[in-house]
Amino acid sequence: MALKLRLARGGSKKRPFYRVVVADSRMPRDGRFIEKVGTYNPLLPKDSEERIKMDMERVQHWLGQGAQPTDRVSRMLEAAGVLTKKERNNPKKGEPGAKAKERAEEKAAKVAEASAEETAE
Repeated sequence: MALKLRLARGGSKKRPFYRVVVADSRMPRDGRFIEKVGTYNPLLPKDSEERIKMDMERVQHWLGQGAQPTDRVSRMLEAAGVLTKKERNNPKKGEPGAKAKERAEEKAAKVAEASAEETAE
C-alpha cells in the first residue's frame, strides 16, 4: 500500500480548512484516510502558531513507515525542520504562455511600425 502524507480539504466555499492526513494514495483527496496528523488553516496570518499544527511524533512514525509527503506537506515539514530542504528549480514557471508571447510580438510590431512612420515624416 502506497502511503501519502497529504492535505484533505474541509471548510465551506471560499473558506478553506485542511487536515493533514495519512492516506492510501489510491483514495480520493477528501475520502478515506488512515490517520489525521494535523491541521492547516490558510486563512490565518503566516506568523500565527494556529496556522499549521502537526503531531510531529506521528508524522515521524509515518515517514519511517514509508509514507511520502506531497509537495505542499513536504514544504511544511521543511519549515518545521523535520525534512531536509530540497532544491527546487522550475525555470519555465515565470515564462509567459504561447498566446501571451504572440500578443507581445504583435504589440512590438505595432510599436515598430508607429516609430517607423514618425521617423518617415
